Amino acid sequence: MLDRLRQFISDVVSPAEGKRHFDDTDYRLAATALLIHVISIDGEPSEAEKSKLHSLLELRFQLDPGTADRLIADATQVEGEAVDLYHFTSRIMRSVNEEGRLRIIEMMWELVYADGRVSEFEENVVWRAADLLGISSRDRINLKHRVADGRLTPDAAS
Repeated sequence: MLDRLRQFISDVVSPAEGKRHFDDTDYRLAATALLIHVISIDGEPSEAEKSKLHSLLELRFQLDPGTADRLIADATQVEGEAVDLYHFTSRIMRSVNEEGRLRIIEMMWELVYADGRVSEFEENVVWRAADLLGISSRDRINLKHRVADGRLTPDAAS
């Protein structure tokens, strides 16, 4: 009975907390948490970064706008609870092949360039994530240059 009372109070105080739509084993949750981390590392994400994040998730994970919103909400929650990048990269390493991991680093670079400014904090997060994902320095730098040059995707300049 005491447990039910605690649960009731918890639901009243914070009804959405703890009720995620995406499972902890879903690599998309881990990847999105990394993406949120990269756009948040230098302060509040800009509207351009938020918009780019949403469009990347819809395009790369083939999600409808509502599902992308839920993924962002869940990933924001787990990103806030995480103590390091390894929590996410280890999950991705278990689930995603090298080509998929390259796409995640590519998405990170797209977000870094979304607001037109690249901070040393953002670059450092991508470097650390790429290292933990087994992406070579050469591949990481090549992806950076491709995104910076606007050759990666048709909407990279927006």
